[in-house]
Amino acid sequence: MNNYSDFIKELNGAGFSLAGGNDEGIYGIIKFSWNEEPDDSPIRWHTEDPETDPWEWRMRVLEERDDIAYGKLFFNKGGFITKEWYPYFLAARRGGRDFDEEYAEGKISHFAKRIYEVVERSDSLALHEIKQLGMFSKEDKSRFNSALTELQMKMYITMCGRKNRFLGPGGQHWPSTVLCTTEKFFDEEVFRQAWSIDAKDAAEKIRLQILKLNPEAKEKRIGRFIRG
Repeated sequence: MNNYSDFIKELNGAGFSLAGGNDEGIYGIIKFSWNEEPDDSPIRWHTEDPETDPWEWRMRVLEERDDIAYGKLFFNKGGFITKEWYPYFLAARRGGRDFDEEYAEGKISHFAKRIYEVVERSDSLALHEIKQLGMFSKEDKSRFNSALTELQMKMYITMCGRKNRFLGPGGQHWPSTVLCTTEKFFDEEVFRQAWSIDAKDAAEKIRLQILKLNPEAKEKRIGRFIRG
């Protein structure tokens, strides 16, 4: 793999991938992390080159395409899922249930519910806007971040881009991650397909694809990867 186009080609073929250099014993297209780049590879982390910097690819797929999701999807870490495979992960993780049902069953924390309700009321919101509208304080930072990851892992919200947050009278700005509900990220057909798939059948399809990509993957790790 030499550039962004190669990455997209491999991702479309695989269907999903962890985003960093650690594949967690499952599968990752990017084979090395930022501090272990081989000398013969053109791939370089944190150079801000959109063609060869994997850190930039996270936002490129969100800003330039409508068929790839990125967020904290696997092992509480960043990952990619293509539109083709998204219904299977939805079916495996949500099993046809909606947010209110899972919250009533005690499977979603109250703090996550606070965040979700803020995000759901808008088409999309930047992180700093969620904190402002939800009246989250600095003391809430740890619980806020944990709940944000929880909602992404359960596939109720997802990253959908970034926007500049302006700071101070000098006009300094800093990019802020933008999030939306998964229902607003993908069209209704993705969800109709997901609810037509049995959760166990979806998990088995993902499992077989993992073993195709990595025959040495361990069943315990595969289970965690699928369930989130």
